[in-house]
Amino acid sequence: MTTTETAPNAPQVAASAIPQDELERLTTDIVAALKTVYDPEIPADIYELGLIYRVDISDERHVTVDMTLTAPGCPVAGEMPGWVENAVATVGGISGVTVNMVFDPPWDQSRMSDEARVALDMW
Repeated sequence: MTTTETAPNAPQVAASAIPQDELERLTTDIVAALKTVYDPEIPADIYELGLIYRVDISDERHVTVDMTLTAPGCPVAGEMPGWVENAVATVGGISGVTVNMVFDPPWDQSRMSDEARVALDMW
């Protein structure tokens, strides 16, 4: 099983039955897919905002994503997990996607990448 943490943290990879080069490609493609999903109220993607807490790729190539929202009462709370699932499902070579909404730990601005800070002018 493989686990990847979100930006700005470096990916953490555990032992996997998936060949390393394929695992790296899957990870890169999953991150790219996540970066296509935007919070409609914030001009930055959910990956750079730090809303993705965990990405796990099982040996069977099933992807599990733990994500959060900037606030529990976010107007797109019911829709965003579906957007994430649909985006990740476009990655070639995966067998399926599960998206879990989590609120522990609560999201805060310290989880944002430098790219998101620039986009939001939050220096």
